[in-house]
Amino acid sequence: MCGIAGFVDLNSSSDQHVLKKMTDAMLHRGPDDSGYYFQNAASFQIGLGHRRLSILDLSPQGHQPMAFGQYQIIFNGEVYNFKEIRTDLEREGFSFSSNSDTEVILKAYSHWGKAMVHRLNGMFAIAIYDSIREEITLFRDRAGVKPVYWYFRDGLFMFASELKSFHEHPRFKKEISEEGLGLFFQYGYIPQPYTIFRHTHKLKAGHMLEFAISNAEIKTSTYWDVISCYNQEKLSISEEEAKAETERLLKSACEYRMVADVPVGVFLSGGYDSSAVTALLQSSRSEKIKTFSIGFLEENFNEAHHAKKVADYLGTDHTEYYCRPEDAVDVLPDLAFYFDEPFADNSMIPTMLVSKLAREKVTVSLSADGGDELFGGYEKYLIAGKYHDKFSQFPYRKQMSGVLEKLSPRRLHLNAVFPKSSERFYRALSFLKCESPADFMGSFQKFFTSEEVKELVHSGSGQVFTGFDDLEYLSGGLSDLDKMMAIDFKTYQQDDILTKVDRSTMSVSLEGREPLLDYRLIEFVSRLDPSLKIKDGNRKYLLKDITHKYVPKDLLDRPKMGFSIPLERWLVEGFRDHLEFYFQPDRLKEHSLFDVFEMVKIKELFLNGHSYLLGKVWTVLVFQMWYDKWMR
Repeated sequence: MCGIAGFVDLNSSSDQHVLKKMTDAMLHRGPDDSGYYFQNAASFQIGLGHRRLSILDLSPQGHQPMAFGQYQIIFNGEVYNFKEIRTDLEREGFSFSSNSDTEVILKAYSHWGKAMVHRLNGMFAIAIYDSIREEITLFRDRAGVKPVYWYFRDGLFMFASELKSFHEHPRFKKEISEEGLGLFFQYGYIPQPYTIFRHTHKLKAGHMLEFAISNAEIKTSTYWDVISCYNQEKLSISEEEAKAETERLLKSACEYRMVADVPVGVFLSGGYDSSAVTALLQSSRSEKIKTFSIGFLEENFNEAHHAKKVADYLGTDHTEYYCRPEDAVDVLPDLAFYFDEPFADNSMIPTMLVSKLAREKVTVSLSADGGDELFGGYEKYLIAGKYHDKFSQFPYRKQMSGVLEKLSPRRLHLNAVFPKSSERFYRALSFLKCESPADFMGSFQKFFTSEEVKELVHSGSGQVFTGFDDLEYLSGGLSDLDKMMAIDFKTYQQDDILTKVDRSTMSVSLEGREPLLDYRLIEFVSRLDPSLKIKDGNRKYLLKDITHKYVPKDLLDRPKMGFSIPLERWLVEGFRDHLEFYFQPDRLKEHSLFDVFEMVKIKELFLNGHSYLLGKVWTVLVFQMWYDKWMR
């Protein structure tokens, strides 16, 4: 796991010092080594930088940038099947001087070209410079585990693992994107390809980008998409056959992710996903797997005791830590640095804490993200269907929403008498516009509805297209459950969950690996009948049945809690000073992006017991902390 950064300057106004600053801004991603490639060409400058966290081949032979013939590569991530690819290349006459996957990728590219990406099983952000064709190609892994940002303006093309690298280039213009701002206040994250800055983009998962230096042409293309997986014909196999093949793929995915030249552990929450990963690994080993969990003193949020029971049953080497409010307060000032665009998933706090706990004993930790999106684990899938059935019975829904759009509880001053009027009004308006269960699912996840954003946040009103809009590309014959899981994969999972895990683990130089996001598993499970995912209301039916072979049902069968924190109490108590500071009217006025009066009012209502405003208050606080760090 590493950090990459680079640029092509068509104005030749950069230098190696800038490249080093861009790269070293991500020291936390790769503290073990650094490398830089800089060249003054006839009509441009090119720079490639790399920070290394040594996982495979700890020797200097794994140093990057790495060269072979006309190619230079920098690479962040792991390719788990590199040994098989290396064997294929050796049959073609290639020889190798290292035991690293980087050298395998580089020589695979020289042999198969861009098509080599289809052979890779892993998580990766790859940049390859072809000095003869004068072209840079970027690749991002299928599931989007590893991030890639890119920027192009006024003859300067840049790319990096994190946005903070761009700040180190003197020609980067920090202009807030109205589209990115509006999306953040709706979802609490910014869906790809948007970012918080203008002219700055996320490379979409499963995509490649080609930058032709001679004419400054940028072309992005898709090489893999979960939509295509779901659109394939369903498999005509029995439940037992489905279970056997799923278990085989799960085992293979887990074993692949244990390949390392450093200690490896597992995040264990005590839920089905992490218990399945831990059980599959421990069942084939005599040595104890190292497992880690974080707990809370507040019982309603605590799963640590469940994780401890699972760890004791499986016989792992378990470490747990109970998070106190003061631990969270200590983390709060660091959030804006490591999550260098606004990000409001409050579970980033315990994820950072459990990553710090694991880093004391291991350099790699497996995480079990993706199980809910793949096997149907979220209750929202069932609730969305019920809401769709209920609201579809309303006659003249579109006409009603059209009338309501012209009204505003704030302009009618209803809030003074009925504080909850705005919240209920905008939520109902949002629901009236929903056409499918997937639309309801997206609506549930919004902190501010799009109508509220128009009123309260001075952001763009133009239409934007995100993974939520990919619903139209899904086959009409698919079940509502399949459609919701596919859209969830392309939105909440990629841009919220995976962002959270990458930034949290990398904040302490810990490599996080995701076995449930192995593309072979995704391609297979997406073709199974949805009744194997939610059966008679039993969510994650197939995965649960497999897990019960290794862990007794009574240790796991309980209501799903999710990985959340007692945020409401912490905001009122431990975070209170931060809340009051960042909601000062003068600070809210500073950037001219908010309706200051309404934002202050939301904060005051929350502190007076209106807990339904928790998400809104937290989202504004996160943005204010980000602005303070990166825009002053």
